Amino acid sequence: MTTIALLLSAAQLAWAAPAPKTIPGFDSAALDKGADPCSDFFQFACGGWLKNNEIPPDQSSWGRFRELTERNRETLHGILEKAASKDAKRDPLDRKIGDYYASCMDETAVEKKGLEPLKGEFARIEGISGAQQLPEEFARLHGIGVRAAFAFGSTQDYKDASMQIAEADQGGLGLPDRDYYTKTDAKSEEQRRQYVEHVYKMLRLLGEDEPKAAADAETVLRFETRMAQAAQTLVFRRDPDHIYHRMTKTEFSTLAPGLAWDLYFAQAGAPAFSEFNVVAPDYFKEVSGAVSRGSLDEWKTYLRWHLVHAHAGFLPKAFVEEDFDFYGRKLAGAKELKARWKRCVEATDAALGEALGQRFVELTFGPQGKERTSQMVAALEGALKADISGLGWMTPKTKEAALSKLQGIANKIGYPEKYRDYSALSVVRGDALGNLQRARSFEFKRQLAKIGKPVDRQEWDMTPPTVNAYYNPQMNDINFPAGILQPPFYDNALDDAVNFGAIGGVIGHELTHGFDDEGRKFDAKGNLTDWWTPEDAKAFEGRAQCLVDEYAGFTAVEGVKLNGKLTLGENTADNGGLRLASMALQDTIADKLIKNIDGFTPQQRLFLGWGQVWCEKRTDEAMRMLALTNPHSPGRYRVNGVVSNMPEFARAFSCPAGRPLTRPKACRVW
Repeated sequence: MTTIALLLSAAQLAWAAPAPKTIPGFDSAALDKGADPCSDFFQFACGGWLKNNEIPPDQSSWGRFRELTERNRETLHGILEKAASKDAKRDPLDRKIGDYYASCMDETAVEKKGLEPLKGEFARIEGISGAQQLPEEFARLHGIGVRAAFAFGSTQDYKDASMQIAEADQGGLGLPDRDYYTKTDAKSEEQRRQYVEHVYKMLRLLGEDEPKAAADAETVLRFETRMAQAAQTLVFRRDPDHIYHRMTKTEFSTLAPGLAWDLYFAQAGAPAFSEFNVVAPDYFKEVSGAVSRGSLDEWKTYLRWHLVHAHAGFLPKAFVEEDFDFYGRKLAGAKELKARWKRCVEATDAALGEALGQRFVELTFGPQGKERTSQMVAALEGALKADISGLGWMTPKTKEAALSKLQGIANKIGYPEKYRDYSALSVVRGDALGNLQRARSFEFKRQLAKIGKPVDRQEWDMTPPTVNAYYNPQMNDINFPAGILQPPFYDNALDDAVNFGAIGGVIGHELTHGFDDEGRKFDAKGNLTDWWTPEDAKAFEGRAQCLVDEYAGFTAVEGVKLNGKLTLGENTADNGGLRLASMALQDTIADKLIKNIDGFTPQQRLFLGWGQVWCEKRTDEAMRMLALTNPHSPGRYRVNGVVSNMPEFARAFSCPAGRPLTRPKACRVW
């Protein structure tokens, strides 16, 4: 802790920036005390917030999550504006993040260059004279971040979590998910028409004449639809056994013979390997078939489209605005394009996240926050241990393995112990699109370099400023970036009850992911293995089905219900996480005499802490997209769905039987 304190004191002097607006950890004004908490707790906890907040025009949703994300973005903005100055005394890290941001912000230079930075790439595509050249072009495009045809990289071996192996997966679609191509309802058909119109407009901006652009846009939809039909669904991919198919290169070449795979692997720069994971075998059969039977002109059209699509945000204004019109306005419901500085902050975080994250941590995350969060994690782990030990439906053999897995969970809080080294990434001031490509190439090569090497268990999958958290079943670790360890999720000045309801519920949520329908299939070391008895697995699945049925009854937007199977893992985690937070709070306060605050008991404040972090509004378009593609439920159901399953909530608010949130048959896994 001494080193951290020294870094903080030095950095705070050097990086003083205007403080973004304060976000309250608990907001009494956000309540609607006129609402019945036993009928609609989301309205009770968030009614005042809902009344006083509208979705900003540059957003498709707005909530406490987004409030904190915007606050963090403002902090990063201050850091980057200072780092972007041409001060000769800037250190290498500040020069790199500052020049990347400054180049992105230089809209005049971007407009002046136009399509010139991509002319060589378009020429390469146009110069393809035979299918035998496609592997090399795929490799070239993947190396600069163009997700064409499929994805290739590295992953932890599902059966040997100590090692990294190569992995090939489905990819290369322009719409958010394969279901956007396959669903036949009126809204899906409308969105496909809008997609064709969008591709047409982008191709027109590239210089294609009207007839050719119209024909090419139809080609793109037709081409991608065939790929989508062969792709795995999101629900299917929830089962780890469905996405692990280890095979040799020879076996893969037999499966998908239409492409010279050895040429692709060599051109991509992959190190030597003999076996790898093919996530979606049927998808690669389709890619292989498309190479064998497809028209070369179709492939060129498809590749041209994905080249411009992947770079749209770094091209002249006309491309940026058309890209937003479809993906931001039509698909997500936002009214306005985000200010350029916001987009450039996001771009810098995406390219240099752990470099920028160092400065963020120095400004925002003190040792006290890390220490108290660690104590809360320990309390939640203790609650989960007690919960597992007392489960009536789990046999002793499986309990023993579950407790071993719980004991093995590693806790990562705030930021990585060792930050990523970006010294090999060249950032050239004034070359925004080139910087983007070099950053993507850096990451592509970094991922490929892992193949055949031991897993680095200190690595993070999120940058420090991120407002999120995650559990990784192959690492068996929980990760809480500094970005989320701030109000409203965590407030050092607030009572334990609110903090346990907010960040404590999130900690419990992540812990239970190790034992949900996906996580339970990995053991304590992160290996995909069945450590459950058949009896226990059947009992788990029966309890999980209760949650599938409950959430499938919730309406996202008119005509669209939630997908109970897609959201099962997150709903299980929400329900289990808040119950663990309640147990941990009781253990923490024990027999202490705790006074009511703002008229609420500690247990009531725990539920209010949970309720208020999920206050949100979404456009109908965003709500539809969430229901189709997101494993998380909307905020209203993350609140009401959970508390309706908790007798602890009914006791805390004296809810009589028969009220909407007093379910006669409550669902419970953990």
